[in-house]
Amino acid sequence: MKKLLKTVVPTVFLLSTHLAYADSGEFKRWAVSAGWLHVMPQGKANTTHINTAVEEGGNYGVGKIRAQEIFDNSTNLEEIKSSSTLAKLFFNGLQNTLARNPDAEANIAGSAANVYGISDWTNNAGLEADDVDTLGLTLNYFINDNVSLQVIGGIPPKVDIEGKGQIVASVQSIVDSSTGLGKNINGLEIKKDILVTDLEAHGKAAEVRAWTPALTAQYHFGKSGVNKLRPYLGAGIVYGHFDKIKLNGGVEQDLVNAGHMIQNVLDGQAGSALVNSGSSSADPHVKVDTDDAFGAVLTAGFTYDFNDRWFSTMSLTYMPNFNNKATISVTDSKTGKELIHATTKVDLDPLITYVGVGYRF
Repeated sequence: MKKLLKTVVPTVFLLSTHLAYADSGEFKRWAVSAGWLHVMPQGKANTTHINTAVEEGGNYGVGKIRAQEIFDNSTNLEEIKSSSTLAKLFFNGLQNTLARNPDAEANIAGSAANVYGISDWTNNAGLEADDVDTLGLTLNYFINDNVSLQVIGGIPPKVDIEGKGQIVASVQSIVDSSTGLGKNINGLEIKKDILVTDLEAHGKAAEVRAWTPALTAQYHFGKSGVNKLRPYLGAGIVYGHFDKIKLNGGVEQDLVNAGHMIQNVLDGQAGSALVNSGSSSADPHVKVDTDDAFGAVLTAGFTYDFNDRWFSTMSLTYMPNFNNKATISVTDSKTGKELIHATTKVDLDPLITYVGVGYRF
């Protein structure tokens, strides 16, 4: 009898506890949770498209040009040199001057060149977002015991943006002068790849704050008060807004120098532009903007009830095709003229894990 009582009493007690939980009443309409949100962007860098104020094939003054630039980057020097006695005398004299002074400059009176390659081009270089952690917050409204609407948010994190690849301007200039000594070397072609910026050379290329609230509809399997563990599936939309963009100082200075390069061409100093010296008549200012973004949300997870109010939750969320456009503008603050306009698409496509604790009411 004692053995029977020892077995029955605990069993009755456990059953009564379970039934009390099961009969504890209606499902709760609202549920909130807070926890760890880990964001892992899956997108890769895209190309960057660049436009400048230089007209493609436009005729611009050469001004001063380092003699070494001519000998290092001319593709048809010997041909032009042999085309006339004056051209031969000019290049021979320049070579003698260069032998005495490696930094010698040539100032060819009346020289001009048609400039190609730096008005509109695309480079295989772009931006990628790094992983980030933040405090996540969720709010659920249950339409019935199985269907809910959930708002997903949290503290907007600061996201590091990594640069991938190099921005290179492949300039081509062909002397096309109508007056002065310059007309004696018409047709001289100079080609040079000018490094604008190495996006990978300065650590993170930029930093941005991301606001990404999402709204999903979810279906919860099982029944409140009966199933402590309840898996769920959901789908919805996400909105992205990005602000407080801070460009890396090294990248920003490179873009300022590129602004000077473009201004030198516009000022009739195309020869100085070849060395990207970082000085001109302009005062370049760099500005970065990003578009807002919308995307789909797919989520799967579960909740585990501690009691009828407190629960834990875990989820895995994916936001495919979630991307935006970053625009970089370099403007002369003296005149307001835009010298450089560059755009690139930033693919985010994040995979997000969430672990939290919640409360129903």
